[in-house]
Amino acid sequence: MEPFQNNQTAWNTGAYEAWIQRFGTPHEAVKKIKEAPAKRLGQAYEYMGDVQGKKIINLLGSNGNKAVALALLGADVTVADFSYENERYANELADEAGVEIRYIVSDVLQLPRENVTGDYDIVYMEFGILHYFLDLGPLFKVVNDLLRKGGSLILQDFHPVSTKLISSRGTTAKIRKHKVTGDYFDSSLVEKDISFSKFTSDESNDDTAQKVMLRNWTLGEIVTAVASQGLYIKKLDEHPNLSSEVFDKGIPKAFTIVAEKL
Repeated sequence: MEPFQNNQTAWNTGAYEAWIQRFGTPHEAVKKIKEAPAKRLGQAYEYMGDVQGKKIINLLGSNGNKAVALALLGADVTVADFSYENERYANELADEAGVEIRYIVSDVLQLPRENVTGDYDIVYMEFGILHYFLDLGPLFKVVNDLLRKGGSLILQDFHPVSTKLISSRGTTAKIRKHKVTGDYFDSSLVEKDISFSKFTSDESNDDTAQKVMLRNWTLGEIVTAVASQGLYIKKLDEHPNLSSEVFDKGIPKAFTIVAEKL
């Protein structure tokens, strides 16, 4: 099976139930989002500024948590993702929140022409997206085509130093150990458990359907791919562990790129 088909199948095998295990039913999950929608967006919201009235597309927006948070903050939100199970959870979440989002189920590299409108204020991409692509150039060409002139790409993802080079072990800060176990420049595809697999029950866990093929990129490859598609990189920030001030101290765990369509 081709990597794309394999990954698409995996994301349509158990994702809906996994999100219920992770976040609760849409009725339950939306209560927490409505309490603090900006918090659900995390550090990315600081780069967006006031989103009231802005047209935003969340590429590979998964279960819609971020999209619904943006809609609650007043944005006009579209999600593009290739999982019908993600679409189901996201639309139910939006209904429970009393907001509207558009959800396009499609390979983002083959979005229907009528959806590539060139008038988005922000293209938002976050965590665990880039490694699904065998070539980043076409992805950022789509980003350029979606944005209006002066519109921004806001991309957050896991830092390649952590995904490609360093492995961490240990459950407390005092015994946390880090080792250089990888090859930063390795460009091969690797088979991994799908990200939601830890939220599925053992009984429903089909090993063959819970695997995805990933290609981890270097930071230089990512920056070059963005810049090569007519996007002006305004900012590249590298971050420590965003979920803990203690774990992985001194190691870059994430990064944010802000780029503008000129």
